Amino acid sequence: MASEGKAVYQPKDAISASVRSTMIVGGAGLFLSAVQNSLTRQNVTGWGVVTRTGGTIAAFAAIGGGYEFARVAAANLREKDDAWNPTIGGFVGGSIVGLRYRSFPAVLGFGALLAIIQGTFDYTGGKMTGFARDGEVDEYERTEQVRRNKRRPIEETLQELGEGRGIYGPGYQERRAERLKKRYGIDIPQPA
Repeated sequence: MASEGKAVYQPKDAISASVRSTMIVGGAGLFLSAVQNSLTRQNVTGWGVVTRTGGTIAAFAAIGGGYEFARVAAANLREKDDAWNPTIGGFVGGSIVGLRYRSFPAVLGFGALLAIIQGTFDYTGGKMTGFARDGEVDEYERTEQVRRNKRRPIEETLQELGEGRGIYGPGYQERRAERLKKRYGIDIPQPA
């Protein structure tokens, strides 16, 4: 029996995940192949995407499918969902990149490089946007709390910047009316 605090690992379908990933990353490869085809100096037909630069499509599809299959299969075999699974998948994907160079050191090097990148990315949270925020806290309330926490007292702001430019301390209207009466002799009525 699983302990009360730990969630039981649910196996995932490695084949469907790898097919889906192959299609998505292969689509990105098709896009890059089309860009490569459009930037050639020779006048090639639309089929040049497949015939001339089609290796890009195949490479991307193989990398995406190999990565996803190895990641999900490792998770299923280990029955854990941790940072080691993307590391294993990254090694397989990087090794596929290294196969294009037909050298064993390139296979190991690219595999290790992508494994380190993927493992580190997943270990540190797996997001490019920073830390995950608490989903139960309203975003407006959180923003207001941050503003209240970082707000400086008006006396400190007035001391550093002085009055004007939209920053006015208490009693500003009275001081302004007195200054204008003294300087120009104009009597300014006080607001009620």
